[in-house]
Amino acid sequence: MSSAAPSQAELAVLKHLWSRGPQSAREVQDGVVGATGWSYSTTRTLLTRMTEKGLIVRKDVHGLSVFEAQVEKVSMMSRMIRDFAANVLDMDGPLPGTAFAGSKLFSDEEAEALTRLLETGDPEQEA
Repeated sequence: MSSAAPSQAELAVLKHLWSRGPQSAREVQDGVVGATGWSYSTTRTLLTRMTEKGLIVRKDVHGLSVFEAQVEKVSMMSRMIRDFAANVLDMDGPLPGTAFAGSKLFSDEEAEALTRLLETGDPEQEA
């Protein structure tokens, strides 16, 4: 997997796949077009690049290509939050994860896991 954080476009696709599970390119397109305005060919190109980066994985199911997030949501979000805190806010050390408990992106269990990751600073502490 790429060590760089996903771009905003890649994050839109990841968020869609995290919430909906494995999807065909057409399903991804239909799910993100309202927010992105992308054409189908743009979506396909992005899916190909994300597969090459290791952000998603492509599987063939009954002759149809299906894409699935390869990166785990809580780990990726923890990394992105830590990067933002360090590089933008000049913060170092544990972060209060409770600020994200109300996020629509996370289930209660995911919010708890994110809090553990941010407060301990140790990705190995993830449940």
